[in-house]
Amino acid sequence: MKRLFLLASALFLATPVSAAEITSRITDSVQLTVDGPAVQSTRIGSSYSVSGSNISVETLGGLAVATATAPALATDGSYDINTDGQAFSFSETTQIGDTPVTSQSCCSSGLITAPNLYGDSITSSGGTAGSLAGTLTAAGVPTVTAGGAGTTAIGQRTIELSVFQ
Repeated sequence: MKRLFLLASALFLATPVSAAEITSRITDSVQLTVDGPAVQSTRIGSSYSVSGSNISVETLGGLAVATATAPALATDGSYDINTDGQAFSFSETTQIGDTPVTSQSCCSSGLITAPNLYGDSITSSGGTAGSLAGTLTAAGVPTVTAGGAGTTAIGQRTIELSVFQ
C-alpha cells in the first residue's frame, strides 16, 4: 500500500502544470474635430499722469468719472512755468479706457457675428468642415480626409498580442 501511495504521489508531482493565456486586441478609431469660434477680450481702463519740474499748477488735469455706458473723459489742466528763463520739464499722459459693454450677440453658422472687442482682444474664427471625413474599412485601415481651416482628423490602428506561459 505504501508503494502504491508513493507511486501515485510521484506521478502526480511529475505531471507538468500548464497555464497559458493568449490575448489579442485590435482597436481602430477615427477622430474628427471642428473648432468653434472664440473671443477673448479684456477691457482697458483709463489713466492720467502728470509730472514736471519748475512748473506751477493752476488747475490739475485728470479724469472725469466714467458711467455704466461711457468711459472716463480727460479734463484739462492749467500749468505755468515757475521761474521764467529757467529750465523746466513737463509731461502729461492720458489713456482713455474702453466703453463698457453689457451684452454680447452670439453665433451664426459657427461665427460670432458682431463681437464686442476691447483694447486687448484675441479672436478665433470657427472651423469649417469642408471635405472633412474619416472611415474605417473592413480591412481595418482608417482613412481621413483633410477639411477646411480649424479642423483636425486623426486615424489610428492599435494591434496588441500578449502570450503568457
